[in-house]
Amino acid sequence: MNKTILVLTGSPRVGGNSDQLADAFIRGVQSAGNSVLRFDAGRKQIGPCVGCQGCFSKGTPCMVVDDFTEFALDLLKADAIAIFTPLYWFNWPAGIKAAIDKLFSFYCSENPTRVRESLFVVCGESDQMDTYDPIIRTYEKTAELMHWENKGHIVVPSVFEAGAVQSTPAIAGMEKIGTYF
Repeated sequence: MNKTILVLTGSPRVGGNSDQLADAFIRGVQSAGNSVLRFDAGRKQIGPCVGCQGCFSKGTPCMVVDDFTEFALDLLKADAIAIFTPLYWFNWPAGIKAAIDKLFSFYCSENPTRVRESLFVVCGESDQMDTYDPIIRTYEKTAELMHWENKGHIVVPSVFEAGAVQSTPAIAGMEKIGTYF
């Protein structure tokens, strides 16, 4: 069965480690005959959710029209989502955080997405695995609230400089995971 997988990235840094992990995953997804949509939230202009609860009331997913509209449209086309992000101060970088927060529009308006399963990949400079606990927990609660079957999370520690991830087994692993997702 051909699936459409939305790859959501969080890095503002083009070509950074999480981008390289996403690229490897995409190669695997495409080699398995599946389709990919990619949304680079860390490089988009997405304002914060203001809690107005006017979601979808004017024909757009958010009353504040910004790049979240593009992400929301991708969510309506995707069967699965794979999230790739670096860790910033124990959690999401600002751009992807805004996109994640605005998922509330689907929740409060009771407009379901087609997404049925999710995967989360986070990388960062820290080699202390508990440093990643806050972002993992946030992802898990997001998947639960959005009714995504959580296929798990992967942490790639001890990478900071762009390209550092190339010296880990994570790139080959992501490509392989992409073929099975």
